[in-house]
Amino acid sequence: MTEEHAKRGIDFDKPNAARVYDYLIGGKLNYAIDREFAERILEVRPEARDLALLNRRWLRRAVRFGAEQGIRQFLDIGSGMPTVGHVHEVVQAIDPEARVVYVDNEPVAVAHSEIVLKDNDNAEMVQADAEVPDTVLEHPTTERLLDFGKPVMVIMAAFIHFIPDSRNPAGLIAAYLDPLVPGSCLALSSGTFEGQGEEVRRAAELYRNSGTDVVARSRAELRALVDGFELVPPGIVFTPEWRPDDPGQVGDHPEQASQLALVVRKDQRAG
Repeated sequence: MTEEHAKRGIDFDKPNAARVYDYLIGGKLNYAIDREFAERILEVRPEARDLALLNRRWLRRAVRFGAEQGIRQFLDIGSGMPTVGHVHEVVQAIDPEARVVYVDNEPVAVAHSEIVLKDNDNAEMVQADAEVPDTVLEHPTTERLLDFGKPVMVIMAAFIHFIPDSRNPAGLIAAYLDPLVPGSCLALSSGTFEGQGEEVRRAAELYRNSGTDVVARSRAELRALVDGFELVPPGIVFTPEWRPDDPGQVGDHPEQASQLALVVRKDQRAG
């Protein structure tokens, strides 16, 4: 480990979910231990790369939907690496003044963001523990970039399935949404066992054995996590089914994406 790695707190003792995901979507911001773990996942689920890309495409559609609703502020929780086609590129193509705060505790993601976002005055990464919402919402960067008197879209893409029930995921979601004004949204995707084969359970077990909790949730369980918020059509569906750009891209077996997706809106009654 180099002095720079030590200073940034980069852990080489176990794979990191953000870096594994980066490897699966073709990124370069990962290490041998991440690649070795990803290859084990690919042995169990050879389509894992395609599934990661399906989630990334859903994310782009979801944030574009938010921008089309007039939202110009985005808070991406557990964002991972701000790579090509990430939130700031999508929304700032619609409005260059749109503001994005990325949040992650992975030092590599933070270090890379300093490079990717250095010339972008309206997007920045916050290094924080997303399970302590106050440290995110009250962070100087968040307070500088986001006006909580106006609608915000909170993004939890492939994040909440790393939060077991014992750590109160519903309370965590509420802690981010409760301070927001009506018209704000949450975009969430999560792994599921619904419609899945045994290989998905084996992949989840690999994560657990590596020290990373993975909790696959059903539609009903995800709906319970966002109880009290308005579910945006088409509801809770597999990622390819959520407002596809082309219905022909959904395919005959959208359940093979292995992730459910939803967007909820905070309305006047929920405020």
